[in-house]
Amino acid sequence: MSTSIYKRIIELMDNQSKPISVAVVGGGISGSTCAMLLAEQGANVSLIEKGPSLVNGPPICHLHAGGNLYREISEHQCLELLRQSIDTVRLYPQCLNVRPTVVAVPKSDNGDPLALLPRLKLIQSTYQQLVSQDERNSVLGEPADYYRLYKREDIEALANSTQTDLKDIDQWLIPFAKHVDLEQLKFPIVVVQEFGLSVFRMAAMADLAVSTIPSCNVRLNTELLGASESENGWRLELRNGDQTYSQHFDYLVNASGFETGKIDDLVSKPKQRFVEFKAAYVTRWSDCNEQWPEVIFHGERGTPKGMAQLTPYAGGYFQLHGMTEEITLFKGGLVGSSHLSSQPRLPNAYTRKINQGWSNEIQQSRTEKAIHHLACFIPSFVTAQVGGKPLYGAQQIPGNDPSLRAADVHFEGNNYARVEIVKASSAIDAAMKLIKHLGLSDGNAEQIIESYSPNLSGLSANEVVLRAEELALQRGYPVELAQVSGLN
Repeated sequence: MSTSIYKRIIELMDNQSKPISVAVVGGGISGSTCAMLLAEQGANVSLIEKGPSLVNGPPICHLHAGGNLYREISEHQCLELLRQSIDTVRLYPQCLNVRPTVVAVPKSDNGDPLALLPRLKLIQSTYQQLVSQDERNSVLGEPADYYRLYKREDIEALANSTQTDLKDIDQWLIPFAKHVDLEQLKFPIVVVQEFGLSVFRMAAMADLAVSTIPSCNVRLNTELLGASESENGWRLELRNGDQTYSQHFDYLVNASGFETGKIDDLVSKPKQRFVEFKAAYVTRWSDCNEQWPEVIFHGERGTPKGMAQLTPYAGGYFQLHGMTEEITLFKGGLVGSSHLSSQPRLPNAYTRKINQGWSNEIQQSRTEKAIHHLACFIPSFVTAQVGGKPLYGAQQIPGNDPSLRAADVHFEGNNYARVEIVKASSAIDAAMKLIKHLGLSDGNAEQIIESYSPNLSGLSANEVVLRAEELALQRGYPVELAQVSGLN
């Protein structure tokens, strides 16, 4: 045997014994989750994030366990979101704000409240099947209680009650009964067991977990400048501050959120997508002395009567969405890619908001519009005040359907994948598919989701909240947005 062949055999044997090296570009919820789970399955992972901290993107506030906020999406997407949400609760249990969601249809809307019923029955049935398969899936309450219908007289009967035991779903409807203008609504209304998510506690869990995994190297304030592909992987050129360096990786994961197209362009892997700039608004309602459910008033997206969403937090803070161009949506804020670039080009005004922040005047005016949008249905909410700067960012939507909500990961070639989640709950699906694709799973069908990340499972509620409060303050938001609200 020649010396050169012998050396090559030795090289191949050495490579087989080395853990696969993976670069994950983007430290949002998708990139952080993928990096964490890949590292815990034995890969050597570098998580490359150009910002100063992890999970700092578009506002995350809702689990979407069944997709009932979106009347326009398919039942298939609803069931995907349900399954993904259950996995999210099981893997990120400290991120939940446990309270139900009220879905109401105003008289001004063309929708029929009972039109949701077939979907609700299907979701409830599927949830029951998932719980029957594994009782650990019972994270949204009893399947029989997944949804409940309330007639007007049911709501009116609660108006003179006092909240006592929030384990009783009726108790959550008391502030709704007292403050909502029922004359504006069609009945019945629906209450579903869809919970809230804290973006700051998700960031805290990701930050705390990856810091304890030796094989996960987090590189903050680091930018990808260039990438060259070869048969055995990628040579990446990176910059951190004034330092520029290159490094080889076996596999590249593009988890760059709304800037995923920039990496696609860099590595010559074109893909069609949309990007949408959106914002939610932080308010404080000092007159509030009861715990609210989340409340959704349906409406036609993009019109002056677009959906209104009230999301409760601790200390009388509420996050508001109004699906109008004056509030959450922005004129020209939904843009698609072109044959020239995989990266959709947002108007400069919106990229400036992402990179440099908002003026106080615009923050004030758009938050006040959000308050008045909700006050159309909750008149006393007009006394709410601006509670902090908006939560904002851009959201990518892969493909050519801007209504898509359930998406995860797309593989291209032998050593490149792009993670293309729209909702936070899809991040785990993306990670699990990557684990399988890279051959890191032992193929044990009985392996439970929690076992994939002992570092996440081992975090205490107290340390998560403390770290989340630190992150909220660092980012200029009230600590109450990081605290647990609802049922403890």
